[in-house]
This record gives sequence, C-alpha cells and structure tokens, in this order.
Amino acid sequence: MTRLLHVSSSPLPSLSKSRAVAAEFVAAWQAQQPDTFVVERDLVATAVPHFGTELLTSFGTPAEKRTPEQAAALALADELIAELEAADVVVIGAPMHNFSIPSTLKAWIDHVARAGRTFRYTASGPEGLLTNKKVFIVLSRGGIYSEGPAQVMDFQEPYLRAVLGFLGLKDVTFIRVEGLNISPDSAERGLAKGRATIAAALDPARAA
Repeated sequence: MTRLLHVSSSPLPSLSKSRAVAAEFVAAWQAQQPDTFVVERDLVATAVPHFGTELLTSFGTPAEKRTPEQAAALALADELIAELEAADVVVIGAPMHNFSIPSTLKAWIDHVARAGRTFRYTASGPEGLLTNKKVFIVLSRGGIYSEGPAQVMDFQEPYLRAVLGFLGLKDVTFIRVEGLNISPDSAERGLAKGRATIAAALDPARAA
C-alpha cells in the first residue's frame, strides 16, 4: 500500500486553484494506484500555530517537567512529523503569497524541520533524513514567475526546493499554475499547463 500525504495551505477553500489542481492530482494518482491511502492535512481547517516558545522550550525539558502547553505543542509537532515520515508520496498545494508561501505552510515546515528527527548534523555537514519519497507541489500564481522579468521575485519555488531538500526530500516535481490573474485566457493556459505537468508526472506511476 502507498501512503500519500496531501497538504493544503490556501485560505480560500472554494476558490483556490492550488487546492483544486492538487485535488485533481490526488484523484488521478488514486485512479492509477487504487491501493493508495490518503492522509489529508488542511493547514487552514486545522491551523498549525506559529513555531513558538512552548514548542521550542519543550525540546530541552524532560517529559515529566513539561507544562501542559509544552506537551501539547510537542505532541502536535510529533504528529505532523509522523505523517510526513510515514508518507511515500507528498502532495502540497501552495499558492503564492507576496512572492513566497502562505504563513500556514511556513508554520508546518517549522514544525516538521527538527534536528535529530528529519535532519541531522554530521562531520561532513547536514544530512536530510526524509528519503525515498516523491513530492509534488502545486504552485498557483496570479502572474508569470517561472520566466521573464518577474522571475527574480519568485521566492516560493526556490525556498520550497531548498528547505525540502535540506530534509532529504529531493525528488520534487513542481506543477506551476501561473497567470491566473492576468486574463481569463491566461488563466486557462495556466491551468492547462499545470494539468499537462500532472499528466507527464504520472507517467512513471502508470508504468509502475
């Protein structure tokens, strides 16, 4: 059985293109691999708090001395990490917010990036511990940021590639849905390109 973790971060559940296209991807994956077990992690419906004092101080506090707030913060982080560790496939819906990612997704990353659990420091440098997983990220953008003059403002894709790679998640496919706010025609082209990327990305799954 394949375990797929689907992470949603858009604050617009009914209007979000990142949610819609990511859901299309998950449905297409399940159609090809019916034995897939999907875990949904909606970062808006069930908000993940910002990385704060309780979680940070819980790491160095013995279990029997942790406050209820520390214990709860650590339990949530452990739950999020366990979901990621158990997944064979990770699908993330990430709209562009102010040239980067939503704060909801950043909070999730802050909770799952933990030294000694998802990465470690070695004599030869840091080593990511989340290996042998496929990651597919749906990037929705109002403009065009994969090329042209606005490319220098793209702090969404480079950040995600870097931070996930740091954790060992290096098999990453970006599904770009761009130009959504330029014009209706541009939005249609962006959706079509995103869906074409999905079709190409699923070829290896189909072959398997």
